[in-house]
Amino acid sequence: MVRRPAPGARPRGAAVNGAPDPDLLLDGLDPEQREVAAAPLGPMVVLAGAGTGKTRAITHRIAYGVARGAYPPNRVLAVTFTARAAGEMRTRLRSLGVRGVQARTFHAAALRQLQFFWPQAVGGPPPTVVAHKAPAVAEAAGRLRLRFDRAAMRDVAAEIEWAKVSMLTSQTYAARARALGRGVADLDPTAMARLLEAYHEVCAERHVIDFEDVLLLTVGMLDEHPQIAATIHDQYRHFVVDEYQDVNPLQQQLLELWRGQREDVCVVGDPAQSIYSFTGASADHLLDFSRLHPAARRVRLIRNYRSSPQIVHLANLVLGAGQKRDAAGDLVAQAGEGAAPLLTAYADDEAEGAGVADSIRGLLDGGQDASEIAVLYRTNGQSEVLETALARAGIPYLVRGGERFFSRAEVRNAIVLLRGAVRSDDGTTVLGDTVRHVLAGAGWAPSPPDGSGAVRERWESLQALALLADGLAAQSPGARVADLVAELDRRAAEQHAPPVQGITLASLHAAKGLEWDAVFLVGCSEGLLPITLADTAERVEEERRLLYVGLTRARRQLALSWAGARNPGGRASRSVSRFLAPAAGVLGSGAQAARGPSVRRDRRRRTPAPPRTCRTCGVILATAAERKIGRCKDCPATYDEAVFAALREWRRGVAAESSVPAFVVFTDATLIAIAEHEPADRAALTTISGVGERKLELYGDAVLDILASTPRSAG
Repeated sequence: MVRRPAPGARPRGAAVNGAPDPDLLLDGLDPEQREVAAAPLGPMVVLAGAGTGKTRAITHRIAYGVARGAYPPNRVLAVTFTARAAGEMRTRLRSLGVRGVQARTFHAAALRQLQFFWPQAVGGPPPTVVAHKAPAVAEAAGRLRLRFDRAAMRDVAAEIEWAKVSMLTSQTYAARARALGRGVADLDPTAMARLLEAYHEVCAERHVIDFEDVLLLTVGMLDEHPQIAATIHDQYRHFVVDEYQDVNPLQQQLLELWRGQREDVCVVGDPAQSIYSFTGASADHLLDFSRLHPAARRVRLIRNYRSSPQIVHLANLVLGAGQKRDAAGDLVAQAGEGAAPLLTAYADDEAEGAGVADSIRGLLDGGQDASEIAVLYRTNGQSEVLETALARAGIPYLVRGGERFFSRAEVRNAIVLLRGAVRSDDGTTVLGDTVRHVLAGAGWAPSPPDGSGAVRERWESLQALALLADGLAAQSPGARVADLVAELDRRAAEQHAPPVQGITLASLHAAKGLEWDAVFLVGCSEGLLPITLADTAERVEEERRLLYVGLTRARRQLALSWAGARNPGGRASRSVSRFLAPAAGVLGSGAQAARGPSVRRDRRRRTPAPPRTCRTCGVILATAAERKIGRCKDCPATYDEAVFAALREWRRGVAAESSVPAFVVFTDATLIAIAEHEPADRAALTTISGVGERKLELYGDAVLDILASTPRSAG
């Protein structure tokens, strides 16, 4: 019998007041996604494994809440970590019939509030936000008579960012940095604290702020002005935070101030993809959410729709060998069968690059779309060999992490030309043909150029615009140039760039959140994965998670490789990454080489060293300065006063001659350690903490001369 709807009943799928049917929104979701979407109110934590459809789940949750009348769309603030992710979320919500939701990054949402409320909170025009710290860092360093090369400048800028997101001031930075053993650009924590203070002074004088200041000032504004906080609390009633495992202390504080006492907050993340601890991010906020919100629903998404069962199995093996298992649980593959992942060993980096290029050429010749292939690596320095190999093979590529698509000169110029063509488009020509005719004036040609690098990238950018026009015409056959310009304006505002044709080269960190049909993961060797700098058990496990992120970017094909030597003919000093050993049953016996000496060395490193004690009284040394000299602050000095005085006088003269502060030459703690140990040669001098290779070359001989020639004090 056919069941007919009751008189006046709403047919399933019909809209109510323009909103989508709530029940229809739940169709097509798996049970766990449906659990997320069907509970739009109250606190919720979603532990979402890689490729499990978390964006689908949370956008349907928002849409379902709007359709059910739980909240109006303009009362929802959805926070993401990239402009691309925010743009994708808005696009998906529009496709679900929901408009008006504020989907923004932490910085974009905070900047909007800061600019709006600045006249009320402070008065006058708000400061200008600078895109780069380098000019202000350089001026601050100059005031302290410090000189940095480009690499050191980047490190200092990154340390300033870390200090700010950790909510440290120039007064509190040094103690925290010493406790964590942080060091940057050959500066001790005290020197870095002075540089941090000078940087703040430069920014204040210029009336500029950086991106971290946007968050800090917004936090201060909401904390100090209850009426402004009340306005925000009235505006936003429901919060969604994506990639919550990447939240740092400053962002968490801002979220707390945004929500006030409201419990309608949904956080989504994956502890197994927590890879940004160096920026201050921590998965602890995600893992502790249920403890802080006892009423929170807890949902695990483990059905992976992205990758083949073979890739999912490999990822589970690699991650499962870690000390901390994925809090979401092992992934369960839902996609169809794919090729078995491959592990290849090469003699050297050049051979690896050439081998990868040959394999990619085979995929392209077989009909694989270039935009669906990626080569991933641990450090940006690995890309040069790969770029050379791809260029020799005539394979187009794009390095992810460069200039934003809509900031490129050729894209801006093309959009200007398209605006000019709006009036002349009478609709008699297919949109794609019209657009290609316009783009020809910007340098587009039907065939790609023979060269590589910037020339090829310019063509690829224009080709992306042409292909976007084709897609718009397929979706809306009557679309004209004006419609394309409107679409480009929307995408530019949301930083939602169209796909660009070409192989993607990207670091593992830059690949986070992306996916491709075929992925080549190179450099799977000790020293790169894990990287040499991973000197603690926690850092090694983060490197494992980084590899896991790379593995789960692949949909159908996955190839891993490593090289025994850096240069052709060099000694094969590398071994395959220890992370692949648990997957030897999948990758073959070549993955087991990590059971050699490198792993044994690492096990020794993981054994905690005994605490250092004062050599005079035996008390445990609490600070880095005490550990450097081997003596607590309460015990009398064990160095010769005349030697120490001679070293300080020499340092004063060197500092004056070089026009730098005395601590830049050597800190007091380093001079004390030198005076106490009295090294007899350069080799012994290098064992003193604070005497690096550079300072050894600059000052080593002079210090040794002072030690040898200074008469000792009587007694």
